[in-house]
Amino acid sequence: MSEVDVLEEVLAGEHAALYVVSVLGARTSESAAPELYLALRDAYDAHRGRRDDLIGRLAAAGATPAAAATAYELPVGLDTVAGVTSAALDLERSCAEVYAAAVAGTTGEARTWAVGALNDAAVRELGFRGTPEMFPGAGEYADR
Repeated sequence: MSEVDVLEEVLAGEHAALYVVSVLGARTSESAAPELYLALRDAYDAHRGRRDDLIGRLAAAGATPAAAATAYELPVGLDTVAGVTSAALDLERSCAEVYAAAVAGTTGEARTWAVGALNDAAVRELGFRGTPEMFPGAGEYADR
């Protein structure tokens, strides 16, 4: 798989993450759950920035960045703060897996970027009641 292919996979993940985190934010009350609302807003901003950066990287590499799908499958159980928090944690864990694959499939500056994205996702997991992991994004080594 080429580095462009790897970045396209990450872009697809970012498109999905933006869709899902938008729904999670819409299901969260800023007044009733301010910490969760702020964490989701920060996650949205981070994923939007990564998506935009990936689109630029792919275009600079001569590739045509894939557009987002019209819809994505949503998690269930979004009727409670606990359900939204759990869905947000699952989302960040999924993103960490995609970033970990990007670390493995890239070199140089692109790998540095992927490491930063992986670290950010691991930190965001903590904001959604995740636990620190020695190797975030590497499910077979998870401490869960």
